[in-house]
Amino acid sequence: MADEKIVEAAVEEKPAAKKATKKAPAKKEAKAEKVETKEEAKKVTFATPIAHDYEVILEPVITEKSMALMQNENKVTLKVNDKANKIEIKDSFQRLYQAPVEEIKVSNVMGKKKSRGGRYQGTTSGYKKAVITLKKGAAIDLFKE
Repeated sequence: MADEKIVEAAVEEKPAAKKATKKAPAKKEAKAEKVETKEEAKKVTFATPIAHDYEVILEPVITEKSMALMQNENKVTLKVNDKANKIEIKDSFQRLYQAPVEEIKVSNVMGKKKSRGGRYQGTTSGYKKAVITLKKGAAIDLFKE
């Protein structure tokens, strides 16, 4: 009978040890969830816009392609000042739209030749275009009133 009690005690201790190991990861997961909620609670706020920001960023480019980029790849297309550089564009965009920027690509769009009535030749104005990639999870509303 004494041997049976020792065997039963040994059998009972093993499951108890397994339960203890199962609880330890649960505590770590709970701590990880707390960290994520703290990160979500932190919202990035940028400085208020200044007059120079409105001189750098002129207007959004509204085309089928730019709208598709906005929906699918989280990219915004804007007309910018011809003399603006990437750093100025990034700072101005973040202050105006309060959204974090991941990447900026800039290109010069050349003016196109047009004819009016077949007789008069002219050209459309060229401009500088910036395609801004927003960080994951960020979104802006270009059409707010």
